[in-house]
Amino acid sequence: MVDRQSVERAETLAEMAPDDSVTVEVLAGFEGRFTSETPLSQPPVSYLEDAEAPAYVLTNGNRGIGLGSKRNTVSPASDRRTVLLVTGRRTLCLVGGHSEDEVISVPHESVAEIEYTTGFRRHRIVIRTPRQLYHCWIHRKVGESLLAATTEFIEDRRPDEGKPEDTDEASVVMYRGRPVRLHSGASEPETSNSDQTIRYRGQPVDDRS
Repeated sequence: MVDRQSVERAETLAEMAPDDSVTVEVLAGFEGRFTSETPLSQPPVSYLEDAEAPAYVLTNGNRGIGLGSKRNTVSPASDRRTVLLVTGRRTLCLVGGHSEDEVISVPHESVAEIEYTTGFRRHRIVIRTPRQLYHCWIHRKVGESLLAATTEFIEDRRPDEGKPEDTDEASVVMYRGRPVRLHSGASEPETSNSDQTIRYRGQPVDDRS
């Protein structure tokens, strides 16, 4: 049974959401996005933290979430569904159970790569972290524009790669188009005129093409 507090919070979050995939019916647990079945044993909104709000909601039927590979799945109970809540800080994967739901949380800050694929029977968003690969199956009725928007939303919030920690010009030297970090007391690369060997901090650097 859904309590009034969950319904009121679902109404508020649905009204705030930037995308119409976030509905009161799904957040409050009345039904899935493309089915009248109750998706989870608890309202999806109850798994959100106090200051957390979903920007996108995605669902699937019985495929669940693949961990590591597409075949190694956490699947919902026969009369339950899977709900993905994409918030400003994480992707919250909720796999419905009879009495208890499976909760898989993937913080955006841990995402190394993300992509989506479309299919005739179902779609998929693949999230890679340093420790795990998540195959998030998506209902075939979801449009590609929503998959693209969701993926871009997560991509924009994951850490930038290859960005120097310190961009101070005094501490970063560019060598052959790449930044070389100089520690305290270190000198810039030198070139020995006698043997034409490029040296950096006293060590030879291979200059072959």
